[in-house]
Amino acid sequence: MAKLVFTVSDEKEGIRIDKYLAEEADNLSRSYIQKLIKEERLLVNDSLCNSHYQVKSDDVICFDVPENMEPEILPEDIKLDILYEDSDVIVVNKEKGMVVHPAAGHYTGTLVNALMYHCKDLSGINGVLRPGIVHRIDKDTSGVLICAKNDFAHSSLAEQLKNHSMNRRYRAIIVGKLKENDGIITGSIGRKPSDRKLMAINERNGKPAVTHYHVIQEFAGYSYIECVLETGRTHQIRVHMASIGHPLLGDIAYGGKLSEFKYKGEPLQGQTLHAMTLGFVHPRTNEYMEFSADLPEYFAHILEIL
Repeated sequence: MAKLVFTVSDEKEGIRIDKYLAEEADNLSRSYIQKLIKEERLLVNDSLCNSHYQVKSDDVICFDVPENMEPEILPEDIKLDILYEDSDVIVVNKEKGMVVHPAAGHYTGTLVNALMYHCKDLSGINGVLRPGIVHRIDKDTSGVLICAKNDFAHSSLAEQLKNHSMNRRYRAIIVGKLKENDGIITGSIGRKPSDRKLMAINERNGKPAVTHYHVIQEFAGYSYIECVLETGRTHQIRVHMASIGHPLLGDIAYGGKLSEFKYKGEPLQGQTLHAMTLGFVHPRTNEYMEFSADLPEYFAHILEIL
């Protein structure tokens, strides 16, 4: 048997537990999860529940899965751009196109596969599919990501994420020109009712979200901006910029234009977004640390063309 452990994030609160797990544990069906609940093999905060239970933020869900239903996640010798590493944490610059952790259709080639090869130990708080993963950035978003090597470090970093004390600065290219060079976007973000894979401004069922932006440079039809996250909801920058009529270049999912630019002869895919800077308090030393990653080549290439 393999144990799966999930900690519910803020933006997932209010979803039925069977639906939540069907989305999070991509290789398990909703009917199988209901079967586990009926057989009293699934615990929420060490207590039994029923299929109608609506998950709450920070709920810890645990259950066992037969070995033949749990995909084997193997270490892979994948090159990592390591910005910092010690016995507690590892800070990496994730490249565009790399999935952070295994999920349906992506059980190899992920950051987790690479970390498992590079590190002897990783925290286990987020279960066997997400060892070491404290927070995520999207597949097509590049930039700084911190991972935990043990549960002590993981708990500290997770608390910093929860209380919004991490310093997270992003760079993006958006469609159009903003009316003001500096601004704040607010609007609760939750699942899009018509498509649960996407997020949307959802004042009724969403969680409060705040994004600060600053225009660095304007071009014909586009703007280069910096975004600072006050909160950290799923797809926050993408949703917020789209909500004010300025989606990210290449972000088709949220109404952006298909990128007209090419890099090394190939059309660019996905949003033009880079997690530039990450600052946090080290879990063991209590020292504030900050790391930045240069813009990826494709991003700098677009700016040069513009």
